[in-house]
This record gives sequence, C-alpha cells and structure tokens, in this order.
Amino acid sequence: MFGDDEARGPRPLPARRALVDDVYDAVLGLLMDRVIEPGARVNIDAVARDLDVSPTPVREALTRLESEGLVAKRALKGYVAAPLLDEAGLRDLYDMRELLEPEAARRASTHLDDDTENELAESVVQMRAASAPDEDESFRNYRRFIDEDLHFHHLIAEHAQSPLLSEAIVRLRSHMHLYRLNFRHDFEDDTVNEHEGILDALRRRDANAAAEAMRAHIENSYDRLGPALARRAENASE
Repeated sequence: MFGDDEARGPRPLPARRALVDDVYDAVLGLLMDRVIEPGARVNIDAVARDLDVSPTPVREALTRLESEGLVAKRALKGYVAAPLLDEAGLRDLYDMRELLEPEAARRASTHLDDDTENELAESVVQMRAASAPDEDESFRNYRRFIDEDLHFHHLIAEHAQSPLLSEAIVRLRSHMHLYRLNFRHDFEDDTVNEHEGILDALRRRDANAAAEAMRAHIENSYDRLGPALARRAENASE
C-alpha cells in the first residue's frame, strides 16, 4: 500500500508539459492503479519523493483530485483516497446519470455541427483502437480509452445548450469512479458499440432516438458492472 509507508521505487513522470499536469496525471495513476489504496492516507512527502518533485505540485494535484471526488481532505489526517463505490453508491450514480444524460443527448441532437459530429466520430475510433487487449493492465495503458469515454459524454453535454445540465454531468466525474473498479476488457467493446449507436441517432437529428440510445447505454453499463461488483463483494467477504 502506498500511504504512510515509504514510496516503492521511482515512478517516471509522463513526458514534460506543465509540471502540475504531469504530477496530476501521476497521482491519478497511483489512485486508479490502487497503489494508493482506497481509504488510505496520501503521504504527500512520500509521493513527492517518489515522483522526484517538491510537495507543492503534489498538493495542487490533490486539490484538483478533491474537486473530482477522488480524494477527500480529513481533519488531522490530510488527504485520503476516496473509497471504492459499493453497490448502493453505484446504483445512486447510475440513477443520476439516467436523469441527466438522456436529456443532454436529446437537446444536443438539434445543436451539433459538422465539426462536433466529426469529433464524436473520432472519439469512437480512438476508443476502438484503445480497447485492444494488452499485457499491461496499468491505468497508464488504458488512459486513452477512459479519456475518450469522458470526452464523448462531456462533448454531448456541452452541446445541450444548458450550462447547468452540462456542469452537473461533468461534475459527476462518474467515469473515473467506475474505472477505479478495474473491470477492464469486461465492457470496452460493448461501450464502443453503444457510443456508435448514440452517434448514429445524433447524426440523424433524432432527439428521441438519441435520448433512448443514451438511456440504453447507461442501463446496459449498470447491468454489466452491478453484478460484477456484487460478485467482488461476495468474494471479499469469504
């Protein structure tokens, strides 16, 4: 566990951009790969040593991750990694998505331009390419799939012509929490196929079909993850 203990060897930072972005990506990877275990205290000094940076950019990264719900600041403890979703939390998250995202797709269907359609289509292509199996199951290697999944849903939300609706969807950051459950390859092909169905409805400017395709995608996603999460909980209790 990477919490109060010493860092376990150097983890190289990504190619240089702004330092705070590099550190954010690195700490996010530690959380997603569960090197920092759910519920564990984040030892800022140890993380800084591990990444060979000062504590300041680590604190800045944790502030950003706190706004996304992936860490929380606790009195007398500092930052702790958010716990994994349980069955009730997963159901609640999907209930919120079902309330918000089909309506966003309905509204976006009448406001998309050619550039946005092309951007959504390219996102689907990139997700398909990124879903190819590989031997390394680390977060870094399937980050592109996650980023494109987020981008697809957020781009639709941004074209719903409702800043409040868009902000609510983006602030959920639901995908990051889902990917922490680490069911890689259990759902990627289905996710891409369902994105293609949503895109097809949007291209046809069929508001009802777009809303229904989004609703079906969210329901199917829950049906895939819910039982797997329940099985994991049962195995952990044995």
